[in-house]
Amino acid sequence: MALPRIFCLVSSRDDLSLLSDLAEAGVDGFQVRDKDVTTRELVELTRVVQAAVRPAGATVVVDDRLDVALATGADGVHLGADDLPVGLATRAAPHLLVGATCRDRSDVERAAAAGAAYAGFGPVFATSSKSGLPDPLGPGAVAAACGVLPLVAIGGIDAGRVAPVLDAGAHGVAVLGAIWREPDPVAVAKELVRELG
Repeated sequence: MALPRIFCLVSSRDDLSLLSDLAEAGVDGFQVRDKDVTTRELVELTRVVQAAVRPAGATVVVDDRLDVALATGADGVHLGADDLPVGLATRAAPHLLVGATCRDRSDVERAAAAGAAYAGFGPVFATSSKSGLPDPLGPGAVAAACGVLPLVAIGGIDAGRVAPVLDAGAHGVAVLGAIWREPDPVAVAKELVRELG
């Protein structure tokens, strides 16, 4: 399975009617992340995302929840430091695309040793999309962590900030506010895809 160049994070608060348009615009990965819903609601949200974006060939991963990824037939799971250990997930579901949140090169090395397929690396720039994050790491940290796993840069990535992280060696980007907070999310998605080349 090819690793997406751009992941759009999706919650139940977003305009789900735009999902198929985002996929058609070239967004090739969607990460279902909603910490404020029940398991049943997360399952339903994942199914809605899959139905909307899979016809365009997009990949769907579920944040934090291996059980939901498996139950819905999602393509993968993205795991943070406090979630199920990456090694357990890769052993339990070797067919899934397993990503791990990483902050530095040693995190990336541990994730690789545990079998992760990619590292979600950040926050690269300041972001208000998630609370409790460390200070922005900057593109230099991306460059220092490259070469172990493909890095998907996250945190404050918007139009104009794609090139610096790609130049630093990132495989791709993950975005939330850059798409969902804009008046025309599909137009912004097209611009981000263009910047990814």
